[in-house]
Amino acid sequence: MEQSESHLFSPLRIRGVVFRNRIAVSPMCQYSSDDGFANDWHLVHLGSRAVGGAALVMVEASAVEARGRITPGDHGIWKDEHIGPLARIVDFMRGQGAVAGIQLAHAGRKASTHVPWEKGGAFLPENEGGWRPVAPSPLPFRDTDAPPLALSKSEISGIVEAFAAAARRALTAGFQAIEIHGAHGYLINEFLSPLSNHRSDEYGGSFENRTRFAIEVTEAIRGVWPGSLPLFIRISASDWVEGGWTIDDSVKLVRLLQPLGVDLVDCSSGGLVPHAKIQPAPGYQVPFAERIRRETGALTGAVGMITEPRQADGIIREGRADIVLLAREFLRDPYFPLHAAGELGAEAAPPVQYKRAF
Repeated sequence: MEQSESHLFSPLRIRGVVFRNRIAVSPMCQYSSDDGFANDWHLVHLGSRAVGGAALVMVEASAVEARGRITPGDHGIWKDEHIGPLARIVDFMRGQGAVAGIQLAHAGRKASTHVPWEKGGAFLPENEGGWRPVAPSPLPFRDTDAPPLALSKSEISGIVEAFAAAARRALTAGFQAIEIHGAHGYLINEFLSPLSNHRSDEYGGSFENRTRFAIEVTEAIRGVWPGSLPLFIRISASDWVEGGWTIDDSVKLVRLLQPLGVDLVDCSSGGLVPHAKIQPAPGYQVPFAERIRRETGALTGAVGMITEPRQADGIIREGRADIVLLAREFLRDPYFPLHAAGELGAEAAPPVQYKRAF
């Protein structure tokens, strides 16, 4: 990995891929798929951010198996038929100079809910079109949810292979970066945290055992993902709950994942339990990225209420992270990088069709 000087509009090279700046579109669920398929909504949603100058545009959490969806409207990559519509979107994004990335995910016990704008995202029972979630242990996310089924060891192996198969499909579709979703209370995070993992076999108990699933998924994906292409992982650096996963645990995990071929750690937090005490504020999660970067030497991505160009630029200039991943700000402004370049006096190249506006 090579890195130019730290600045929001300096390029970043990771393996064989060059990112034109340090601004990434964070994966954001759109809950707008039918049977996991991408459609015109995804083309416009993702394509407009590529037009807007982002270096990396990440497709939302994409389920590696159907029961790994959060909602029936989730995007998926669990079958070969999903490849074609994704390839169309990838071709467009790459044609606009953006690196095309995809987040591979399994919702675990947080699966089978209504989309957020229906019944507040409440649990979706099987008799209403839902399904029985699976998890490390039969502990529901909320008291009102059905208890998930505890995964057998053979089922765990099957999900590991599902992640690898999804990575193969991502490669066929033309993606240049994969992010493993190990955050926000979904399946990998559920294995990591002692709050949700009460297993007594080799996948539970000790830190070594609780990290086993994350390591197996990483190894399986890196085994099929070319050495020339970057592999990211998103983690919840802290559960924000006493007795849960901590930033100290995250540093130890990253040290285990680095030799396995993880290139960048996307440092989010929370989401494992509904009663976590979090006080969001601008840049409140940046210290996680800063500490992991400092103590492990890994490239990191900073997230969380990053909304201003000078704020984002400072994170990179000060060496607190290597990229910034924006979510809601990109919903408000698909052209954030072009506007940020103007404010910071940096160079950015809008499409020729838009040059007269910038």
